[in-house]
Amino acid sequence: MQFIDQARIAVKAGRGGDGIVAFRREKYVPAGGPSGGDGGRGGDVLLVADANLQTLLDFKYRRQFLADDGRRGGPNRCTGAGGSDLVIKVPCGTEVRDARTGIQLGDLTDPGQELLVALGGRGGLGNAHYLSNRNRAPEKCTEGKEGEQWLLQLELKLLAEVGIIGLPNAGKSTLISVLSAARPKIADYPFTTLVPNLGVVRRPSGDGTVFADIPGLIAGAAQGAGLGHEFLRHIERTRLLIHLVDAASESVLADLRVVEEELSAYGHGLAERPRLLVLNKIELLSAEELEAQRQEVGRATGRPVLAVSAAAAMNLNSLLTAVWQELGIAS
Repeated sequence: MQFIDQARIAVKAGRGGDGIVAFRREKYVPAGGPSGGDGGRGGDVLLVADANLQTLLDFKYRRQFLADDGRRGGPNRCTGAGGSDLVIKVPCGTEVRDARTGIQLGDLTDPGQELLVALGGRGGLGNAHYLSNRNRAPEKCTEGKEGEQWLLQLELKLLAEVGIIGLPNAGKSTLISVLSAARPKIADYPFTTLVPNLGVVRRPSGDGTVFADIPGLIAGAAQGAGLGHEFLRHIERTRLLIHLVDAASESVLADLRVVEEELSAYGHGLAERPRLLVLNKIELLSAEELEAQRQEVGRATGRPVLAVSAAAAMNLNSLLTAVWQELGIAS
């Protein structure tokens, strides 16, 4: 399935039905008077969060959405039928903005959550509304009002509690594949991961926590370089970041700074987000080399440094214990 996390759509609510001019003419009913009914109300357009959707792919092929118009009024003061509301399903985590102004209209995070994005037009009035002592036979009615129309920008931000970040080829996909049932593409070259991958990791309590593997960041990602800038939005909702660094890199500290600087440049509070520093691929180092790396990174950052091997499944329990502690989950 193709992963699409941005889409622009046009929505238009239904037009209200017209009122009509009619007079009651029945046997044994003298002076029946005006009886023109009102037009029906136009249908609304609503967005509804659906837990079964994972991407905005549907909006790649359909970009215009129109609700039903209301029906015109009828004789004998009959009001026209209202137009059916148009319900558009979107994935949980979809942020909705006015495409022209950028103003946020809503954020659909919970399954079943609704957002009214276009209000249907009001129906016109029939001539029965204009009966008065001065005008006993009005021939006036009004047309229905047009429904609202908007150009909307949809952005999907994945709902994950833990985000795994790092340079390309740091081992992020391998880590999520061994911690969860996710099966991302894994290869020995950079930018293997082209889209975010989600995996559910079992908590000690038995339920699951969603981890997200974000495509590798490079220098300048926040300004548009590489692939990372396209997906940095997906870690905005995370509670905790796992910053994975290749322990066998020529310069671990340089690799570490690249990602840290991109988080700061991107903003949205990512630089202040709680995160764990994790050295990966420790099977490639001797015990002395690993200890030297940990001490160097610890002195430079002032934070604890974990060491794991995703490929060899080493120290993963220690990593998960640290994750549960940061999230406030009993181990």
